[in-house]
Amino acid sequence: MSSSQAILDLRDITRTYETGDTVVRALDGVSLKIHAGEFVAIMGQSGSGKSSLMNIIGCLDRPTSGSYAVDGRDVTTLSKDELASLRRDTFGFVFQRYNLLPSVSAAENVELPAIYAGSSKRERLARAQALLEKLGLGERVHHKPTELSGGQQQRVSIARALMNGAEIILADEPTGALDSRSGEEVLRLLKQLHADGHTIILITHDPRIAEHAQRVINIADGRIVSDSGVVADAASQQRTRSQSHGNASWLPDLGEAVKMALRSLRGNLFRSALTLLGVVIGVAAVVAMLAIGNGSKQDVLQRIEAMGSNLLLVFPGAPGTRPSGDVATLVTADAEAMRDLPNIAAVSPERSTRATVRYGSQDFQTSVVGIWPDYAATQNWSMASGSFITRADVKGYAPVIVLGQTVAKSLFPDGDDPVGRYVLVKNVPFEVVGVLAGKGANAFGSDMDNTALVPLSTGYMRLFGKQYLNNIRVKVQDGTQADATQAAIENMLLQRHGTADYQVRSTSSLMETATETQNALTLLLASVAAISLLVGGIGVMNIMLVTVTERTREIGVRMATGARTANILLQFNTEALVVCGIGGLIGVALGFASGWLAEALGMKVAFTATPAILAFFSAFATGLLFGYLPARKAANLDPVVALASE
Repeated sequence: MSSSQAILDLRDITRTYETGDTVVRALDGVSLKIHAGEFVAIMGQSGSGKSSLMNIIGCLDRPTSGSYAVDGRDVTTLSKDELASLRRDTFGFVFQRYNLLPSVSAAENVELPAIYAGSSKRERLARAQALLEKLGLGERVHHKPTELSGGQQQRVSIARALMNGAEIILADEPTGALDSRSGEEVLRLLKQLHADGHTIILITHDPRIAEHAQRVINIADGRIVSDSGVVADAASQQRTRSQSHGNASWLPDLGEAVKMALRSLRGNLFRSALTLLGVVIGVAAVVAMLAIGNGSKQDVLQRIEAMGSNLLLVFPGAPGTRPSGDVATLVTADAEAMRDLPNIAAVSPERSTRATVRYGSQDFQTSVVGIWPDYAATQNWSMASGSFITRADVKGYAPVIVLGQTVAKSLFPDGDDPVGRYVLVKNVPFEVVGVLAGKGANAFGSDMDNTALVPLSTGYMRLFGKQYLNNIRVKVQDGTQADATQAAIENMLLQRHGTADYQVRSTSSLMETATETQNALTLLLASVAAISLLVGGIGVMNIMLVTVTERTREIGVRMATGARTANILLQFNTEALVVCGIGGLIGVALGFASGWLAEALGMKVAFTATPAILAFFSAFATGLLFGYLPARKAANLDPVVALASE
C-alpha cells in the first residue's frame, strides 16, 4: 500500500433512521479520508451526527448508502461476523461511560478482546497486566470497576482498546464523565498512543478537547462543514499494525462463558436459586419416581416368582368362570395323568380348608393345605428346619404337618423348635415334621407363610371330607415350551373329562402382564417427572431472557471488542447449561435422598444408574434447548443499539 492511501475512506455516506412515518437523516453524504498515524477530532453538538459517524467508522453500524473502505477493504459488503473480526483486530474503543463489565476485575476487562482473538490465558493475563502497569494501574489489576475512580476506569478502557494491538483508537467523548484533572490525564495518554503510531479518532463536542488533535473536522446536521485537512506528515509516521488473529479458538471463550455463568449465579443468589429450583425438582422427580417405580416392579415380580417359576396352574371350572374350590371337576387321577406328559418337572395337586391349629393353650386359624411332596419344588420353597412331606407320608396317610413361619411363630411364641411336637387340627393330632422358610406376601398381598401343609391323602381322610381338588400345580422343565405343555395338559383333560370344565393359567403370562402394568405405571411417573423438568426448562428460558435484557450493554461491549455471533451464542448457551448442569447435579442428589427416605418409610425402591444419568443429561439438554432462544436473541442484537441501552 502506498503511503498516500487512506487507512479509512468514506465516500458519500448516508445514514437514515425510520421512526414511524418519520425519516431522520443522521448522516447526509459524508465523504472523509483518514490516513494512518493521524490524530483526528470529529467535533459537533448533540444531534449533529458525530456519534453516527463514529459508529460507522468503528463498524458498529452500517451506512444506509455510500461506500466505506478500511485499509483498502470495502466493509459495506462484510457479514456480521466479518465486521466483528475487523473490530477485534483493527479498532480499539474508548467510551464516555467506560463500558466496563462490573462483575469482573480490571485485568479481566482488559483481557476481553484477546479472549475473542483466541489467545491463551497466560498470554492474555501477561499482556493485560503489562498494559495496566504501563497506564499506572499495576496495583489495581484485581480491583473491580466499582472500586476504581472514573479516571482509573477510563484508563482500564484504554488498556482494553490496546489489548489486541489495535491500529485505530476510537475515543467517544472519553473525558465527558471525568473531572478536569482526570480528563487531562486521558488526553495525555491518547497523545502518547498517537506518538507510538496509533491512529486516533476523537469524538467530542468541546472545542478545548478538539484542540489536542492535529486535525479537526466539524460536523453539523449530518454533514461535514469544515476540515482542517490532513496533516502533512501523518502518512509518514510510524504505523502500528494490528495483530492478525485468523480464526479464533472457542476454548478460551468457553472458559470465559463458564466463569461468567458462575459469577452470574453468585451475583443473583435468590434468583439463581429460584431458577435452579425447577430443574432440581424435575431431575429429582425423575430419579426418585423411576427408583420407586422400578422397586415396585421388582417387588411384584419377586412375589410372582415366589409362587413358583415356569409354573402352570390348573383350576376347576369352565373357562371364563371364576375358579372355585367348590367345583368338583379336578381329581387326584388328573394330577397322576399329568406326570406322564413331556416337559413336566413336578406335579402337586392341592386341597385346602380353613382350620384352627392348636398347641397347648395357643390357637391360630390358618389355611391347611393337602399336598404332594412335589409341592416344595413347584413353589421353590426350602425348609427352615425339619423335613418336608414324603411320598411315604402320602401313601401311608401319615398324620404329619409342616408349618409356615407365621403359624409356627404364633403357636410357639417363645421361639421353641416345633419339630417333633404335636398340634391339633380339628382335634386331630398331627406331628410337626418341619417348618418352612419365610416367603412373605404373594403377588396379591396375601401372607404365604400363613399356611400349614399335610399329606393330601391324610387331608382327604381326616380334614376335608371331599375328594376333589382346588387346583393342580405343574412345573415345566423348559419354560420356552410352556405353551406347548399347556396345550398338552388341556388336550389330556379334555379327553379325560369330555368337556372343557377346567382352566389352565401360566405364571409366565402373569409376570408379563404385571411387567407391562408396572412399565406403564413407571412410564406415567416418568412422564410426570419429565413435565416437571420441562417446566423447569421454561423457567430457565424466562430467566435467561431477563438476563439478556439486563445485560444488553454488556453484549454490546463484547461485540465492540470482537465477539462474533458464535461467541455470544456460546456465552449465553453456556450460562444456561451451567445453570441446568448444577441443577441436574443437585437434583440427582436430591432424587437419591428422596428414594432413600421412601425406602426408610417402607416403600420398595430400586436405584439404577440409567435414570440418574438420563435425568442429568436431560437437564443438560433442557439448558441447551431453552437457552438457545435467549442466546439467539442476544447474538442478533445490533452492537450500536446494545451499547446505547441503559
